[in-house]
Formats: sequence, structure tokens, C-alpha cells
Amino acid sequence: MKKILFVLTASAAIISCSKVKDGEYLITGTATGIENGKTIILQGADPATRMPVSLDTVKVENGKFEIKGKVTEPAFHTLILQGANGPIPLILETGEIKVTIDKDSIQKSKVSGTYNNDEYVSFIEDITKTQKSLIDFQKKNNQKMQQAQQAQDTAVINSLMKQYMEIQKEVGENSKKKYYTYAESHPKSYITVVLIQNLLNDPAADTKKLESLYNSLDESLKTTTPGKEIKTRFGQAKMPSVGATAAPVGSAK
Repeated sequence: MKKILFVLTASAAIISCSKVKDGEYLITGTATGIENGKTIILQGADPATRMPVSLDTVKVENGKFEIKGKVTEPAFHTLILQGANGPIPLILETGEIKVTIDKDSIQKSKVSGTYNNDEYVSFIEDITKTQKSLIDFQKKNNQKMQQAQQAQDTAVINSLMKQYMEIQKEVGENSKKKYYTYAESHPKSYITVVLIQNLLNDPAADTKKLESLYNSLDESLKTTTPGKEIKTRFGQAKMPSVGATAAPVGSAK
């Protein structure tokens, strides 16, 4: 009995240690080496126009920063560090989100602490491996392409472009397989609902497969903005085209 009581007490202590309530987020950032006073902007998108909009601005103090607020659903946002050469993407959602800024290479900054952010990091790492051959080809042949363009050597230019297109096609096919595989195995991930939304834009998309993936989603994802948009698109696809005449009830098909 004492053991059970201890476990319950320990669990309650862990829960009470959380700094956020349901519907709240807390971003705690480490910005080692970044001078005091540098601003960090939390940027989202306007629901109507989808244009970038600043949600909060804080300053770095003693290598740290903190942003707290309320959130109704997970969504992609970015952190903009003053003077940095790029944004830091993250998924704003309920929970404690930890950000470690790499001042020398902003793209190497780390985001963790919540389910969807951890999933996003793993997903990007996996996709980057899939696309490595294309990146390697670009690095290896960038100078050669520039020299060929300066010399107007169309033979070399066409050869490099052909090789690039072949690798790009292979990488695209492999990436798409990764998207479907991830979506099938992660019905509770916000990444999945975004993948389904993006895959629907592909003219060659398997809409039946995507609808099946959508139906398998956790209910909480279906009520997000992309989840609602996906449902609307499937509904529109099933509507009769303009001018079509519906068959009478009971008529032969």
C-alpha cells in the first residue's frame, strides 16, 4: 500500500512540476554567445491571408530567452533571431518547447520537448538522408556548371542537367515513399496531417490512399486547420460537377 501511495505521489509531483496548463505553451531558449538585447521574434501566419505575422518579441538576456502564451492547435511557426541568416522552424503546441540556438549556424539550432517537435526533428533528419545524393551532386558539380555556363559549353551543361534531373526524379520518388510510410505509421503526428495536405496537391496523388490516411488520423488532428481543409477538399471532390444531372432515385446505374 505504501508503495502504491509513493507511485501516485511521485506521479502527482511530476504533473505539478509542469510550467504550462492545457492550451498554453512555454518556449525556453538557450542562446549561448549571443549578446544581450538581441531580439527574437515568434512569427506565425495570418489565418486569412497566410502572410507572416509577428506574435511576440523578446530579448536575449544572459544567453537565455523565454516566450509564453496560449495556443488552440498545433501549427508551424518560426523564431527569427535578429541578425541571423535564417529562421528556426518549430511547431507551436501545448507544452514546454526547448530551443537551443546555434549562433554560428542557425540551421543547426535544436528544437525539442514536445511530441510533434521531436517528431519533426526525426522526420527532417530522415528526409535529409534520402535527399543526400542530390545535395552531394550539387556540391560536387557546382563549380563545373559555373565554368560551363561562362564558356557557353552546352554539351557539359546539358550533360550535368540530365544527370541532375535523373537524381532529382529518384530522390522525389523515394521521398514520396517516405511521406506515405510516415503517414501510415504516425496517425497522431501533426506532420502527418500536413503531409496529406501537401500530397493532395500532387496531380498524380493516390486520393483514395490519402483519404484512407485521413480517416485514420487521430480525431484531434482532423479539427486542426489543415485537417478541416483536407476534409473540405475530399467533400468537394465527391460533389457532382456543374451541369451534371443526378440520376433519379431507384434508377439503374
